[in-house]
Amino acid sequence: MSGAGNTDSTSAIPGGGNSAGRPEKAAAGAPADPAGPAAPAGPAAPAAPAAPNARRGPVVAALMLGMALAALDGTIVSTAVPQIVGDLGGFAVFSWLFSGYLLAVTVTLPVYGKLSDTFGRKPVLIAGIVLFLIGSLLCAAAWNMGSLIAFRIVQGLGGGAIQGTVQTIAADLYPLKQRPKIQAKLSTVWAVSAVAGPGLGGLLAAYADWRWIFLINLPVGAIALWLIARHLHEPSRPRTTRARPRIDWAGALAVFACGGLLLFALVQGGVAWPWLSAPSLALFGASALLAAATVVIERRAAEPIIPGWVWRRRTIAAVNLALGALGLLMVAPTVFLPTYAQAVLGLGPIAAGFVMSVMTLSWPVSAALSQHAYNRIGFRLTAIIGISCSALILLAFPFLPFPGAAWQPALIMLLLGAALGLFQLPLIVGVQSTVGYAERGTTTASVLFCRQVGQSVGAALFGAIANATLASRLSAAPDDIRAGLPDDLDSVSHALADPGSLTTEAADYLRRAVDTAVDHVYVGAAIAATAALLVLVFVAPRRFPVITEEKTAD
Repeated sequence: MSGAGNTDSTSAIPGGGNSAGRPEKAAAGAPADPAGPAAPAGPAAPAAPAAPNARRGPVVAALMLGMALAALDGTIVSTAVPQIVGDLGGFAVFSWLFSGYLLAVTVTLPVYGKLSDTFGRKPVLIAGIVLFLIGSLLCAAAWNMGSLIAFRIVQGLGGGAIQGTVQTIAADLYPLKQRPKIQAKLSTVWAVSAVAGPGLGGLLAAYADWRWIFLINLPVGAIALWLIARHLHEPSRPRTTRARPRIDWAGALAVFACGGLLLFALVQGGVAWPWLSAPSLALFGASALLAAATVVIERRAAEPIIPGWVWRRRTIAAVNLALGALGLLMVAPTVFLPTYAQAVLGLGPIAAGFVMSVMTLSWPVSAALSQHAYNRIGFRLTAIIGISCSALILLAFPFLPFPGAAWQPALIMLLLGAALGLFQLPLIVGVQSTVGYAERGTTTASVLFCRQVGQSVGAALFGAIANATLASRLSAAPDDIRAGLPDDLDSVSHALADPGSLTTEAADYLRRAVDTAVDHVYVGAAIAATAALLVLVFVAPRRFPVITEEKTAD
């Protein structure tokens, strides 16, 4: 890998193609799916332009800064909520500070992916960073909770462009053999940002002002913007018979509306209203109708936002489904493990965060080393090994003793991170290597979109499982402790955080109830891992149809 200062002229499909003996199936020009001929990708597909000419060191630095921006803003606000609510009010709706941001990121990923394939990565990434910084500045100037939520959505609209385009440019810049290095760097940035975010937000809220949480984005984003503008030089795009490419605005609006309505239903269901209530049923019904309308619109579009080949090609469809299951199972350690660590093990917030964060230590290391496995046995088999181990590790969680010691769940998270590193990165690198430059943005965005949707579905599904388990356990509580017991996971956690409000017997019973609820969530996560395994076994082709690549000078 070249350092800053070297100039690489990378081709459309950078160097490091299939070496002799590599088990992946090579194809020339366009991926030849074993399931049958791939559908045409639109007018841009036949002549993919060369990948960006760039000084890779500064560009990689910009990508890492951009990834840090997107990752930090998903978590940095969490510990500052008390100060924000105390200043602006709006306690009843503060959860939309997170939900609004994530919703905007998720529903815009497919749109930005198609735009980056149509107009190039650089303008989309620059526009995303600018929009993100405008949202950050507006958040810092918010005057009430409603305005802050609206400006967080603006941030999310920029964050969607950053997340997808950063991953795509990383794949453009590096050939297949070197791609794990940059992906491991981006994974490390994401992991460190996700863990450091809450602590940094708390420090800024306590010792400065919560508005600095958003203002610190400005210099970081400005540096990333300058590096991209100066050092990333995309080649001219191929000429087509049309003077200007068509933009599928109807499809973009349909995707945005359908995804937004579905995610809104998942976020609010079981919280603002019961799952089987009229609002939930109406929202899910409307989401289904919009999904059908989206399919009709995209089939008729000349250049659809979500092309049909994304789901017709077995490799891409399998990776989309598998990483959707990954998003679903990740809810167990990221959402429910901190509650378990505090309510069952009696740890403080910092120690509970550490129990979860050890997963981020092994994940990037495993991901970086995964190339040694998939270069020998292939992307699919490496991912199968990773997700099989993940399922077994998740199933081990319910067998932990009660109450147990903190090192026990920490060890499980360490092993889980190592297993998921073997699972995720080979699939991302593999699927990006089956398409050319002109299709890579759409492919990468579809993968990230499915993972984000899986995470939203998992939060709703596992939240329902945990609350149902708690309701069952609490209804079966002995008569002498049943009076005054809380009835959902959040209320139980708050009750256990205030020991004076419970008797010793009631507190012990609640801890056991939380332990059982989280055990059930981990069993559900293991089922999701098994579903991903079945997808890889029965849907994914035995060998990914990797496009041959030309060597580039380092």
